[in-house]
Amino acid sequence: MKIVILDASAANPGDLSWGELERFGEVIAYDFTEPGEVIPRLEGAEIAITNKTCFTREIIEALPCLRYIGVLATGYNVVDLKAATEKGIVVTNVPEYATFATAQMAIALLLEMSNNVGLHNASVGQGDWIRSKQFCYWVKPLTELCGKDIAVVGMGKIGRRVALIAETLGMNVLKVPHTIRNSDEYKLEDVLGRADVITLHCPLTEDTRDLIDASALSKCKDGVMVINCARGPVVNEEDMAKALKEGKVAGYGCDVISVEPMKADNPLMDAPNTYITPHIAWAPKETRARLITAAAGNIEAFLKGEPVNKVN
Repeated sequence: MKIVILDASAANPGDLSWGELERFGEVIAYDFTEPGEVIPRLEGAEIAITNKTCFTREIIEALPCLRYIGVLATGYNVVDLKAATEKGIVVTNVPEYATFATAQMAIALLLEMSNNVGLHNASVGQGDWIRSKQFCYWVKPLTELCGKDIAVVGMGKIGRRVALIAETLGMNVLKVPHTIRNSDEYKLEDVLGRADVITLHCPLTEDTRDLIDASALSKCKDGVMVINCARGPVVNEEDMAKALKEGKVAGYGCDVISVEPMKADNPLMDAPNTYITPHIAWAPKETRARLITAAAGNIEAFLKGEPVNKVN
């Protein structure tokens, strides 16, 4: 059986092994695949593994041998599910593998905005502490989180983990569910004017696209901090950049951007008090190893005729 991995270096730049997949057949791993290379590289393959390489209807219909597409991620919008289903191709994803790492990143962004560790480390490195007359100093005010209100938008496993950590920090958690509307818990509009921090962990849907826009930001407290470890388009980046420049938002920390890789003209590039990481919440080695193990489990279940984590 021929198994082709189209963008292997995303999950495994060389520090892990594909051995768990090799027990099912011949594994061919490409570090990166351009759109025009997908069809020739998958010729004769029964199993395709992708992270962000797209499977359009045109590609799917050009691959008669393909039986299975495994997405090395939780999100699976890179695959035309309707076309795959019509061709009898099983598509799976890997849910939940990055719960702990993503929650950790959200809290890391929150702590960076609150404590300015990077800024002060740079200041010390520039000799400011050596020149200081006082035994301590701060370049920028620090924020104690205990007693602050944090709105956790999206109460799936990641959101619940973030809420647990926030409670441990002494914060008051305002839980806004995935559905956003028609819920017995808080609705987003209930918490905008109350929250000191808003952290986003909801899926990208038509309901959540531009969820945090100029209208939502206008209802927020002055000095609110916003964290986005969900999907870039959940936040309107033009509106966020404007709010940061005006001081309405004290800090925006995000691990996701509307278009990835980031474009040079992204409005957040020159926005103050912005903390951006390049979609790496899922990237700890332990997390990526768990991803590969889960992907192998998905293939094994498929080959036994009992597919798991099937999304179509």
